[in-house]
Amino acid sequence: MPPLPPITKAMMLACVAGFCLNLFVPLDRWFALWPLMSGHFMPWQVVSYAFLHGDTLHLFFNMLGLWMFGSELEQMWGSRRYWQFLLAAVLVAALSQLVITLLAGSNVPTVGASGALFGLLLAFGMLFPNRTIMPLFPPIPMKARNFVILFGGFELLMGVWGGSGIAHFAHLGGMLGGWLMIRHWRRSGPWRRR
Repeated sequence: MPPLPPITKAMMLACVAGFCLNLFVPLDRWFALWPLMSGHFMPWQVVSYAFLHGDTLHLFFNMLGLWMFGSELEQMWGSRRYWQFLLAAVLVAALSQLVITLLAGSNVPTVGASGALFGLLLAFGMLFPNRTIMPLFPPIPMKARNFVILFGGFELLMGVWGGSGIAHFAHLGGMLGGWLMIRHWRRSGPWRRR
């Protein structure tokens, strides 16, 4: 069981507090990520949406993943680099979702830290590709790299098929944001030739 470093702990506490407060005060109207054409979009929502969750299962799985993958990454990177990484994943996830809702003509808001979680998942798979992990679904031991590829492919298929009410392209956007940040840190830039 990895320990709970400060940024991971703060994000988990903020998400739980946001979820509990949202039960009594409708925070979604101001802090969920509303589509651009909905008339409810505000600039701060590209970050604030990550601290709200739709239900207890959504909150539980996001916090479990944040603890499982984020704790070790925060210990390795340090708090400053770790929060920069989380912010990149959250922002690119938000931008991806805004583009998708604009193209689809949707007025449904988005909530949840899933974009950040998928960014962390990608980073974990890139940095520890051969580490064996046991996912809940499917409960089969597999290398982290394979798990990331499997989950990324699943999200793409579900996003293309649509209709589930889950922001699959925001998840993929979180992975993209994480990948871009790691590439930036490696000073090779995503578009520069090797």
